[in-house]
Formats: sequence, structure tokens, C-alpha cells
Amino acid sequence: MSLPEKVLLGDSPLTWRQVVAVARHGAPLELTQAAWARIENARAIVDRIVERGERAYGISTGLGALSEVVLSGEQFAMLSRNTLLSHACGVGPVLSIEQTRAIICCAIANYSHGRSGLQRKVVEALLALLERGITPRVPSQGSVGYLTHMAHVGIALLGVGEVEWRGRVVPAAEALAGEGLAPLRLGAKDGLCLVNGLPCMTGLTCLALDDAERLLHWADVIGAMSFEALRGQIAAFDPAIIALKPHPGVQRVGANLLALLAGSEVVAASRGIRTQDALSIRSIPQVHGACRDQLAHAARQVDAELAAANDNPLVLGTPDDYRVVSQANPHGESVAMAADLLAIAVAEIGGIAERRLDRLVNPLVSGLPAFLVSQPGVNSGMMIVQYVAAALAGENRQLAQPAVVDNFVTSGLQEDHLSLGTSAALKLGRALENCQRILAIEYLLAAQAFEFHRPSAFGSGTGAAWETLRERVPAYDQDRWLAPDIDAATELLRDRAVLEGIAARIGGLQ
Repeated sequence: MSLPEKVLLGDSPLTWRQVVAVARHGAPLELTQAAWARIENARAIVDRIVERGERAYGISTGLGALSEVVLSGEQFAMLSRNTLLSHACGVGPVLSIEQTRAIICCAIANYSHGRSGLQRKVVEALLALLERGITPRVPSQGSVGYLTHMAHVGIALLGVGEVEWRGRVVPAAEALAGEGLAPLRLGAKDGLCLVNGLPCMTGLTCLALDDAERLLHWADVIGAMSFEALRGQIAAFDPAIIALKPHPGVQRVGANLLALLAGSEVVAASRGIRTQDALSIRSIPQVHGACRDQLAHAARQVDAELAAANDNPLVLGTPDDYRVVSQANPHGESVAMAADLLAIAVAEIGGIAERRLDRLVNPLVSGLPAFLVSQPGVNSGMMIVQYVAAALAGENRQLAQPAVVDNFVTSGLQEDHLSLGTSAALKLGRALENCQRILAIEYLLAAQAFEFHRPSAFGSGTGAAWETLRERVPAYDQDRWLAPDIDAATELLRDRAVLEGIAARIGGLQ
């Protein structure tokens, strides 16, 4: 396997795909000289403020509700260290390695804009974590949008806390020493810069975009299989009809379905057997397409956030002519809303998939043996896997409730409107996992339904998908332990190479 291409940051903003390349695929991240120059310029401004004894929030004052407390001397370094220690109070399950790497990558992207004012050595230390495979242990819960997650990353730079390193969980100090790295001594504003901004919700949402993009392609493939197995009426996908619904996602899904079903003898023989299909069958372009459009919107929002300077205060100008401005760029409303909207789309994909697979097992509407087994009665067949899909779809309805509309007051009335974007991104991740399993179940059921349409030829793409599953999961002729089959189908859905192989059979998916 070839090594991932290096990601160079500094001459243009990072994109969500590049974050995924670094976090998930191990691509090296390197800053350009222009980025380092911006970082050093902003730091020179901070040093000038300290040197002159000027009052500036977060540089020479306390934080949040303590912003009226003025600091001096060694208190600058103490504040930065204490900020990390006091803010590293997250709880709950630890984030995965790729999630933490995505957060670190987004933090570096923020600092590369040169508006924060932290020392160059802090950014170099974060890059070293990525390069050396040192991943801080970051609890997933406890953020209203920022602060706690990056505090847990930050304390690792001090040699405090635990990290994952060389396949083990070890004290951060041990991993740093093992890689020949020294714990950092922080200066003015370094601690605030480390905990501020939106790297957590942004990094998590970058990974979610990658997963959602993959699953939306699979949804078209598997939805086409169910359409074929249920002998759907292809007239609903007529290009002239689809063209009258000019949403970009609808156009792409409509084209995908026709390509996947091309050459199907089952579809050809089914023309005219009913006036119209149930909506879960004939509205695949409209529903899947709407969800694709939400994905595109979320991607634009995340890329815009990666291009943003998110810190408070922001440092502008040069050491000879500067401004330090308190504002609200670290408010995560845009990413929070995008993650919430995408969670709704993911719930819809899982919801309509559950409706399709329910029709596959129901002999009253499928025209197939009850629960897709040749001897129903003595065999329960695929009866209970539909229950599983329904349970997951029900959970996704709960996860589709927006986080961004919740609000709490923190920091002694200083922060009285919060995005809860990290919560939005985390629940989006859970919704995607549920959706993936629902689609895996539909994949199993649609493939099993194909067994009752043999020897008719299937579509170019749907037939390829059926053959792919059969390489891992045999046909179901009598009851057996089904959980491993669901796991096997789920693993296929995780593998982009498998999806690309199916897509290649039809000249690609849009």
C-alpha cells in the first residue's frame, strides 16, 4: 500500500478531506513558511503586549468571568499551565485515535492563520504528536462547544495525563521521553490558545462527512437492490421525470439508480405489474437526494470553518501596529447546525431503508416467501433482523433532535449562549454507526430476496453488489446465527475499496 500524500498547510486553508487524510489515513501534515511566518508575527505581538504591560484579555488578564483580574510576571506562564489543568475535566468514554488526531489537525489549522498568538514551539509540539503517533487520551463528554477536549490534548504536551503510544496506554511523560521530546513550558496566552477555538466539533464532523459520503453511496446501491427485489416500477426513475426535480442530489441519485439497475431482467419483466410502488420504493431519488444535498451543505460549512480564525481574543496587525480584539469567532453555531442537519439526513436514510427492508420480509407486499426463507414456520428466517433495524432507526430519531437549540449559561453569565456543537458532532457519529448497520441489514435481506429471482439476470451494479456479499455471506436456506452475517455485511460497508469495485462495474457512482 502506498503511503498517503503529504498535506501541506499554509498557502490555502485546509479542507475536510485533508483532515480525514491526516487523521484517518496517517498523511503527514506540514506547515509552509508562510504559515510559520504568520504564527511568529502573532506571537511577536503577544510578546510586545507583555513587554509593555498592556491590558489585553487572555494575555494579561484572567479568563471568562475572571477577565478583570490583571496578571504580571510569572503569572502569565502559570495561567497558561493552570488553564490546561483546570479545563482538562472531561468525562465519559475516550475518543478514538482518529477522532483525537482530527481534533489536533483542526487546531493546527486554526493556528496556521496567525491570529492566535501562541508560541511556535507549541504548534511544533502538536505536529510532533501526529508525526510520532502519540495520541492523548481525551474523554468524549464535557464540552459545550470547546475547552475540555483540547485541554486534555494540551496537558499531554506538559507531560501530564495519559496517551496511546506504540499500542499501549502510558503516561504522557513516558511517551514524550521515549520519543526524545521535552515537556513544554508555556508562556502568555499559550494555554488559552490551546483550549479555545472549534477544533473538536470541526474535527469530529470532518470524519462524519467522510462516513456519510460513503454511506450515501451505499444507500443508493442497496436501495436499488431492494427496488429490484420488490419488482419496482422503473418509470418512477425516468430521466425526464427526475429532470423536473432540479435539486442536485436528486439528479445524482436518479442517475445512480438507472446505472445500477441497467440490464436487469427482473426490472424489465416487472413493468406494469402495478400502477405505482410504495413511497419508500419510488421516492429513493427524492429522499436520498435531499440527504445528499444536506451533506454538501455540511461540507461547505466545515470547509468555511477550517478557513476561519477562531480564537478569543484575536491578534491583528504587526508588532508595531496591532490590535487585540475580543469577539465571538469561537462560537460554533455554523458547524453545530451543519452537524445537526446532517444527523437528520442520516436518520432519514436509515428510516427509509428500514421501511424498504420491512417490505422485503412481509409476504403481503413482497411477493416473496415470508421472512425470506424457503420453509417459513419451522424457520423464522429474517423476521427479527427487521426488529433490530427498527430499533436502530428509532434510536436515530432521538439522535436527530438538534443539539444546537439547547442552551445553558456558563462562566458566571459571561457565556450565556452556547452552540453545543461537540454534542452535535458526537451524536452524528452515533447516528452514522446505526445507519450503517441498518443498511447492512437491508443489504442482507435484499441479497436474500435475489435468491428467489434467480436465474433472471440482475442489474449491472445490483448484481455486482449481490455477488460481493455472497463472497462473504452464503445464502440463507435455514435458520442460523445471524449476528455474524450482520457483522460481515457491516464490514463490507466500511470498506471503500469494496464500494469502488461495485461502482467500477457501472462506470462510477455520482
